[in-house]
Amino acid sequence: MRHLQTFRYIEGVARAGSIRKAADDMSITASALNRRIQRFEEEFGSEIFERLPRGVRLNPAGELLVQHFRAQFSDMRRIQSHVADLSGERRGHVTVACSQALIPYFLPARIAEYRHDHPGVTFSVLVRDREAAERDLASFSSDLALVFEPVHLVDFQVLMSTPQVIHALLRADHPLATKPELRLRDCLDWPHVLPTSQYGVRALLEPAAARGSRPLRPIVESDSFDFMRHYVRHENAIAFQIPIGLQVLPDDGLVFRPLSTRDVPPGSLLLGQMRGRTLPVASARFALGLARALENMRGALPTAG
Repeated sequence: MRHLQTFRYIEGVARAGSIRKAADDMSITASALNRRIQRFEEEFGSEIFERLPRGVRLNPAGELLVQHFRAQFSDMRRIQSHVADLSGERRGHVTVACSQALIPYFLPARIAEYRHDHPGVTFSVLVRDREAAERDLASFSSDLALVFEPVHLVDFQVLMSTPQVIHALLRADHPLATKPELRLRDCLDWPHVLPTSQYGVRALLEPAAARGSRPLRPIVESDSFDFMRHYVRHENAIAFQIPIGLQVLPDDGLVFRPLSTRDVPPGSLLLGQMRGRTLPVASARFALGLARALENMRGALPTAG
């Protein structure tokens, strides 16, 4: 790992797409950064960047190199975690890629619980759509992914799966709010807001609507579930979410009702890691805690308000 600092420079340039911009981001002169990369390329025996008229990008050799460095760095973190365990001090860093629904309630509670027992462990929580979460695992950018309805599952080793029934989110004074369960066709007769196509909720609603008599005609589309939750207050529209991302708050003025599974089948919330990877101790043990929490949720969905 003697090239660790150089790797950080390489990854910064790849992320910025420009040596000058990366140099600004990392508080180094562009000429010094360029020389550092050129010296590495000479030692490596191959160029790793393709020089473009307006920047640079990794060439195939560079892509392979970055993947190798990420794997090496992951292994070093795992060894450091084991050494910390030997000394009796639980340390480490856990990176989690997750769907937006995990952000408001579930993950904050789980991370706080874990850090109560292991305050030396730090976390990064990255909001990712279902494809991006899988890419994060494959590139070692994240240790764990907690995502609703992943797309490919090629490199995704499932550690835990729990069903999630899609719920309609609406104002308490909405005419449909009095019903304990809603049919999709009834919801689609009212103004509705939908997540964009990269999200699992939309992926389940589209075929369900195609089988029925009402098309999806959203008045607003968004990649933010927080936006959609707040929007329904203003137009008395209907939004859709999975229950792990919902909680009735005092004086919130909102309720949520399950959609009939006759119309929309439950989706799967999956906890996973990169297939074949040995996780650092802190990440592996946090994953066990997440799996237990998800198991306890089965059959105990939050009340709809």
